[in-house]
This record gives sequence, structure tokens and C-alpha cells, in this order.
Amino acid sequence: MRKIFLLLMLTIFLTAGCGNYASDNSGGKNPNVIRVGIDDEYAPMGFHNAAGELVGFDIDLAKEAARRLGVKFEFVPINWNKKREEITSGRIDMIWNGLDVSEERKEYMVFTKPYMSNRQILLIKHDKNFDIHSEYDLAGHVVAIQAGSTSEDYIRANVDLRESFKDLKTYPNFKAAFADLYSGNVDVLICDEIVGRYEMNKNPGKFDVIEVRVGLSTEFAVGFDKRHIELRDRVQKVFDEIIKDGTAKKISNQWFNADLITSRR
Repeated sequence: MRKIFLLLMLTIFLTAGCGNYASDNSGGKNPNVIRVGIDDEYAPMGFHNAAGELVGFDIDLAKEAARRLGVKFEFVPINWNKKREEITSGRIDMIWNGLDVSEERKEYMVFTKPYMSNRQILLIKHDKNFDIHSEYDLAGHVVAIQAGSTSEDYIRANVDLRESFKDLKTYPNFKAAFADLYSGNVDVLICDEIVGRYEMNKNPGKFDVIEVRVGLSTEFAVGFDKRHIELRDRVQKVFDEIIKDGTAKKISNQWFNADLITSRR
């Protein structure tokens, strides 16, 4: 009887321990809760609306994927500047929130196929008239970037460009950066084009784009802890279906009035 009891307890323990990615870093086969890391002030990809609800383009895509997978996605706000620590610690299982694919991030993440192109642009306050025709004309200006962003990676890697600025300010999210740009505390904000143009459309007459290329164009993909390759493959499968049946196009049109899905099929 004692052996039967011990065997029963062991079975219960093992069953309870392998059903949830959030607590099982080995990448269990049948997760029922998957923690998705996001920057929850990153409109239009993921942010809180006036009612306090978490909404966004990537949020809608992720919810549709979760529905088709038959699992629950728990959205977890993270420190975007500490993505490596957040995902390698097991606190989150994946990041689905306007995440650029980069060689540095490939060191600790695996990605889905890219689904959207992205580039960095310059935004200024509407009433400013700066003589900027290239990134090197940013010399003498107060420049803003988001901490942990592709823009920061590029600026930090280009020391001469960085040292030409009057000052470089980093912000935990774009919401704070846009507020300082509008107040005049910074001259120029380097940001994702999708984010910048969404902010301009939402607040007409407040900001202008300077058509200057900064760094390289990048691509958005969903990133996963390297221990969750099986989860990545499952998400990729349903994501392919979401694109193929037109659902992704419908979601894109709702947010951008255009089909911006550009993933390689």
C-alpha cells in the first residue's frame, strides 16, 4: 500500500508540474497559461486605452493565436531595457510586442518568421523648423530614444554620432518620450515608424516626420525563450493560418487602414 501511495503522489506531482510554461522552463508539451512579455505603453502595438483596457495590434494578433491554440495568454508588462533578464529568468515565455529581430537578441531568443517591416524615423514638434537632412545633422540637438530599443542599439554603437548630440535622453517608454518632445524638453525623437505615424494620426498637428534614414530597416517577429522551441513552432503554425485566412489582414486594416503584414511565406 505504501508503494502504491508513493507512486500516486509522484504521479500527481509530475502532472501538476508540467502543465504551465510560466512555471516549467523545460517547455512542457501541454501548457495552459503562457506569459507574454509586452511594453504596455507601446501604441499601437500594445497599450492601455482611455478605459484602462489593454489593446493593440499585436495584442489582437496574440489573442487570436491563443484562441486557436486553446490556451490562455497572460500579458505581462516588462522592463523593455531588460528583455534578456525577463525572458531567460523564466518570468515570461515569449515577447509579442513590436519586437525587432537582431543578432544580439538571437543570442537568447528564437523567433517566428518576421511579419512586419520597421524602420527608424525622426519626429519633431510641429512648430519646429530644424535644418536636418541626415542623421549627422542631429549634431547640437537634444535627442530622445527609448531604452532597450533598436534606436538605442544603433546610437550607442555609433560613438561619433552620439557625441555630436547636445544631449541624449532615454525613456522607459514612448509615451514619456512623446510627452517631453511636445513640451520642448527634447528636440528630436528617434522612434519606430509605425509608432511615430500612429501618434501623428492620433494627434494631428502636434508632430512632423523628418524623412531621414536612421540605421537599418528591421523586421518584427515574435520572440521566445530558447527553451521553448516547441512553443515557437506551435505559435508559428497558427500564425501562418491567421495570415492565410485573411484574419491578420483584417486586424491590420482595423489599426492602420492598410495591410502591413509582410511576413515571408
